Amino acid sequence: MKARPSTGSLLQSGLIFSIINFATGLGNLAFQGVIGRHLSGLGQYGNANSALTGFMPLLGLLPAVAMSAVVHYIAHFHACGDHARLQGLLAGCRKFLFRFTLAGSVLALIAVKPLSDYFHFNQSLMLVTLGCTLFGLWGSFVAALCQGLSWFKRLALIGFLTMLLRILFGWFVTLKWPSAETAVLATGFALLANLILLFWRKDLALTGAPVSPWNREFALYFVISAACVGGSYCFFQGDLLVANKFFTNGELDAYTAAGTLARALPMTVSPLLAVLFTSRSGARSGGIVTEQLKLLGLYSFGLMIGAAGLFGLRTFCVKLIFGHPVPAAEAMIVQLSITMVFVGLLQALAQWALASRWTRLSLLYGALGLGYWLVLLALGRTSGTLLPVMAAASGTAFAILFFAWLITMRRHRRVIT
Repeated sequence: MKARPSTGSLLQSGLIFSIINFATGLGNLAFQGVIGRHLSGLGQYGNANSALTGFMPLLGLLPAVAMSAVVHYIAHFHACGDHARLQGLLAGCRKFLFRFTLAGSVLALIAVKPLSDYFHFNQSLMLVTLGCTLFGLWGSFVAALCQGLSWFKRLALIGFLTMLLRILFGWFVTLKWPSAETAVLATGFALLANLILLFWRKDLALTGAPVSPWNREFALYFVISAACVGGSYCFFQGDLLVANKFFTNGELDAYTAAGTLARALPMTVSPLLAVLFTSRSGARSGGIVTEQLKLLGLYSFGLMIGAAGLFGLRTFCVKLIFGHPVPAAEAMIVQLSITMVFVGLLQALAQWALASRWTRLSLLYGALGLGYWLVLLALGRTSGTLLPVMAAASGTAFAILFFAWLITMRRHRRVIT
């Protein structure tokens, strides 16, 4: 059996992954600058980002749930060093994920038309978004197996290459054919970076009879994975669809620019959560818990520092996207940053609960996310109403979930001791 990784390596893995991901995030900001300059004058910038960040993830929710569940199972046996079991489980999970990715692709084909009509996406943008979504689903299929095996550095490399392709191709196509459709197409083209996984296909091709992950425990975990993935979507991206439905093009451009910058706060430190999730999936007691809490604290600290930095540099950051000051976008950043700090903290607690198999807390997170999105749909008809509602609703949701997390932590600590 393989030796369990030392607890001291956890922070190191998270920091390395975060540093590479931070460089990738800067590149993605440069991509926003490219399409912001090329599309904002046409009123297409907001539509492009709503499709990329709001519509595409919505179409891929079902496979995302399956991938989250599989990552947990693979990570558990990888951390335990049960190599024989891991080989069979990896083969079984490949088959399981293939089926769910195929089912998710079919579901996207069926749902794309009514969803695009409801959230006011035109037909050409709908078709391009659908094609990129289907391509992205199959790339995520293999990436989920990589995360379960703790291939964080390899995943960071793929993300970095994706960013480079996105900038280069995006600059060319949006300069020559400026539209929301070509901006979305650039992201689809960048997914070709996933082909680098072919170099490590032998590492994924483990021998052994396939072991199905389906059992009573996995079925329950699949349900709470659905709650966590759905809740994360509602908190992190659901507002973009609300804005696309109700805002005018000019207001939508300013809102999505401010939202892109604010959403970068939790995304920049998200690699720490990926490491935390994989670690806690494999071990939830002993000295490793201290390292996990340190990682959680580092994540929270990073969110706070990032929000303060974004507030101070908001004018500069908006100019990076549009090439000139946009006071409307700058004014939105303050409330959106507050919201995204709460959203990032909510995601951290949800990932902890999911990896710990805390069913009630995970279901609570999903319910809070759905409630949050419904409130936005009911009240967020303009930016003047949407922004304060988002900040208040996300803060309330965090207070409820944090209180429940503290109670659950105390109860489980008593059981362990």
